[in-house]
Amino acid sequence: MSNALKLTVPDGVPFIDFEREFDFPVAEVFRAHKEPELITQWLGPRGTNVDIDHYDFRSGGSYLYDHTGPDGVSYAFSGIFHTVRENEFAIQTFEFSGYPDIVSIEFMNFEDLGGGRCRLRGHSVYPTMEARDGMAQSGMESGLSDGYERLEEVLAR
Repeated sequence: MSNALKLTVPDGVPFIDFEREFDFPVAEVFRAHKEPELITQWLGPRGTNVDIDHYDFRSGGSYLYDHTGPDGVSYAFSGIFHTVRENEFAIQTFEFSGYPDIVSIEFMNFEDLGGGRCRLRGHSVYPTMEARDGMAQSGMESGLSDGYERLEEVLAR
């Protein structure tokens, strides 16, 4: 894989950072994060099904969706989009039903690398080290990696 996910869980701070490059323009990668009909095609690990209750990727919007795995177990994800700037930046809250009452704040930067390529940088802030560690151990890395591989496949179509 030419564009591997780089996930960092730094010592001593309640953060998780990730970075992923795409061989597609910022506008296409941003659109794939914005449009619910595209979200359902790539978000999450392979073999999961995404059912969106609502997804409004704009400043002040919110989202609620379920991931159902091949085992039939379903998990809900919800949050609020606090700031969204087209093709540039998004701040959202994120709550995973597997860790109820733990809300993280996520920052996503969409960077134009030129030549039809872009980089997505994410920074997630958790309320405690325990919450951060729980998320890091939940399969987050493989889920993000799979999802972004699927995103490239969707954009290539």
